[in-house]
Amino acid sequence: MELDGRVAVVTGGTRGVGAGIARAFLRAGARVVVCARRPPDRAVTAGGRAADFTPLDLRDPAAVGAFFADVGERYGRLDVLVNNAGGTPYALLGERETERHARVVELNLTAPLTATLAAYGLLRASRGAVVMIGSVSGTRPSPGTAAYGAAKAGLENLARSMAVEWAPEVRVNTLVLGMVRTELSHLHYGDENGIAAVGATVPLGRLAEPADVGEAAVFLASERAAYVSGASLLVHGGGERPAFLDAATVNKES
Repeated sequence: MELDGRVAVVTGGTRGVGAGIARAFLRAGARVVVCARRPPDRAVTAGGRAADFTPLDLRDPAAVGAFFADVGERYGRLDVLVNNAGGTPYALLGERETERHARVVELNLTAPLTATLAAYGLLRASRGAVVMIGSVSGTRPSPGTAAYGAAKAGLENLARSMAVEWAPEVRVNTLVLGMVRTELSHLHYGDENGIAAVGATVPLGRLAEPADVGEAAVFLASERAAYVSGASLLVHGGGERPAFLDAATVNKES
């Protein structure tokens, strides 16, 4: 198994994309620790194995430092950190006060920085890998989630800088995600008809599943990606069809 004997931490790994990543690492043979503010409704399992859970508020630097110290003591090593925790509610910039937007940046950019710095010593000792979970929102305008998009753009740049500063001991890469179907998809896309309609706009014809993201994360953490660092891997099903193609009155597909 690709990650047999390795130890991986997945932040926000109790549901949605994070749980999909944790299950992929379990299937690859890793021992997985997931952390979040609240415990999962049921254990995250795959292949007859379960991830260990530790409660953690990633916006508390002291708690983050203590968490990684405990990981080092309990497991003796850390090979992979997946900075997955994040997200945002829909809110136009003028509809929320500055403090609300700042908290989105804190969760999606400052918290991954805090976690990665706290894990650095363990990752350096194991010549490990960091996988940032980015978003296409950081590569294009993100109306309604502007602070989130700005944070994800910063996260991708942060990963590239870390990859240079920490080479060759630690590899750092970013998965740049498009739309993923999770238990919260209805909040962004509506009912099943809305989800299907949104999925139809993706060249591959569907939203990603958490397992799709998980397999890509395993690749970046594995020896197959030994020479991949400072990279941004797009996991978006081909992206978005340019709107001008449908608006134009010429060159229509037959």
